[in-house]
Amino acid sequence: MNKNVKILGLIAIILVSSLFIFSTKSETIETQNFNDKNTSETYQIKALKIPNNLEFAGERVPLEKPDIKERIDKELLVNTYWQSNGLLLIKRAHKYFPIIEPILKENGIPDDFKYLALIESGLQNVTSPAGATGFWQIMKATAIENNLEVNSNVDERYHLEKSTQAACNYLNVAKERFGSWTLAAASYNAGIRGISNKLETQKVTDYYDLLVADETSRYIPRMVALKEILLNSEKYGFLFEKEDLYTLTPTKTIKVDTAITNIASFSKSFGINYKVLKLHNPWLRENNLNNKSGKLYEIKIPK
Repeated sequence: MNKNVKILGLIAIILVSSLFIFSTKSETIETQNFNDKNTSETYQIKALKIPNNLEFAGERVPLEKPDIKERIDKELLVNTYWQSNGLLLIKRAHKYFPIIEPILKENGIPDDFKYLALIESGLQNVTSPAGATGFWQIMKATAIENNLEVNSNVDERYHLEKSTQAACNYLNVAKERFGSWTLAAASYNAGIRGISNKLETQKVTDYYDLLVADETSRYIPRMVALKEILLNSEKYGFLFEKEDLYTLTPTKTIKVDTAITNIASFSKSFGINYKVLKLHNPWLRENNLNNKSGKLYEIKIPK
């Protein structure tokens, strides 16, 4: 009896071992077959066809010029295949473009200039190493010239509506100077004086004929590329549902013409906390509002 049990046990061990060996061998063969496949069978990076009719602010992009075509191609490729960043830009644009668009329209600025804010900051309240701040990346001196309040207590470069108005003021002056929206846009990066000097030195009148620093040479092509991608997102592989996009929280406006000694306490009086109030009013830089002049401020509170 014991002998038979031992024999049966030995047979069971042999069968289990055989199954393990064949299973491992099968998995090894499947892995090898997968690894033997060309990368193109599992992942593809495609060259992009550049549309023939690209324009910025109603001004044609001269794709017949080889260097311009290459610059547009570069920006289309970079912004299409940097997928996570592209999708974030699409989501933020859905949230913030509805604020920017009517202000541009009121000031006679072409709608395409909303893409300038997109490339400047990614529609975020960031500060550059040089000190340019907010969605429109405005320097302190430029902000003050355009009637924005900038100090340690209040910085209206973080105020989307007011900073958009300041950007419009600048762009209208630049358009008056150059007679071209494309050159006006380029001057937002290189300065009115900088572009004027380059045009005079190089004896040309067109942005696309101008030899400029790399950042400025990429400036217009990047806007054109992002405009093309955002207007035709599915064509460039960006798939999403409407509920995936970011939206603004409805707010009401509280008018204040006095000092606020403690913004955290002020927030609680409206049933919100300090963080929520600051998210809706990033131009308030401290835990108080000095307001010695009695200036009228408008503070947004979620409904």
